[in-house]
Amino acid sequence: MTFSELLDYFSSMLNYTLFNINTKAISVSEIIKFLVILSIFLFFSRMLKKKFLKNLLAKFKVEEGLQFTLIRISQYIITFIGFVVAFQFIGVDLTGLAVIFGFLSVGIGFGLQNIASNFIAGLILLFERPIKVGDRVTVGDKEGDVMNINIRSTTIRSLTNISIIVPNSEFISSPVVNWSHGESKIRSDLDIGVSYDSDLDLVLKSLKDVALENNEVLKQPEPEVHFVSFGDSSWDLRLRFWIDNPKRYYYVRSDINCAIVHKFRENNIEIPFPQRDLHVRSSVPVPTQISEGKK
Repeated sequence: MTFSELLDYFSSMLNYTLFNINTKAISVSEIIKFLVILSIFLFFSRMLKKKFLKNLLAKFKVEEGLQFTLIRISQYIITFIGFVVAFQFIGVDLTGLAVIFGFLSVGIGFGLQNIASNFIAGLILLFERPIKVGDRVTVGDKEGDVMNINIRSTTIRSLTNISIIVPNSEFISSPVVNWSHGESKIRSDLDIGVSYDSDLDLVLKSLKDVALENNEVLKQPEPEVHFVSFGDSSWDLRLRFWIDNPKRYYYVRSDINCAIVHKFRENNIEIPFPQRDLHVRSSVPVPTQISEGKK
């Protein structure tokens, strides 16, 4: 095969029609053009994110979650423009975006409902922002920090440093606890029981002092101690305090618990063991009868 014949064969392969869109024949060469143009826009969106937007938003001290949302939306817009330009470049008419919606309806018809719902849920998360990057959330029985919101799923880093991939639709259709939504300040209630022989005023003062002496406990609202009930073997009290960082919740509770133990020992305040009354009834002897006439 001569070089010219090889070129003719290669040209015929590139011009081979794969399918038609709106009476427009789509060949191999046009698919290649489409992918090249789209790749250029995708590369540009990534460069815009790394080199420009991130530095610009950080310079203006934009909040981290809002930075992520603006950058992600910018990437989606550039990618969408890339699709439109690529289709126009190969001669496909996208009047009213009928073709794109046609592809979407076909995809849904072939069982891609979950992908479509997760994509729409991802857009809702980015625009409505019920959760954002950096938030501490609880989804089901999983708790962790939101690390990334993608087009299909959201990545949560658990407290054990494990990445959990959650479909975006879960955040729209299921209850989600967002510890950081609105304001980061959260309240903690700690229940303690003390002996009936304790000095009540000293107990109340000791518990409040423990909270006030902790640097991570907010002074406003002021910590409170409530007498909840008379228990079986103790006065049941509740220490209520506020902290400003939800991610420190478990650490602060642990510190408060340790401080209560030390403070109670210092002031000779007893945390009683549960008391149970045990009644033991002796067995009733069973008389033994020996029938006469039997040996």
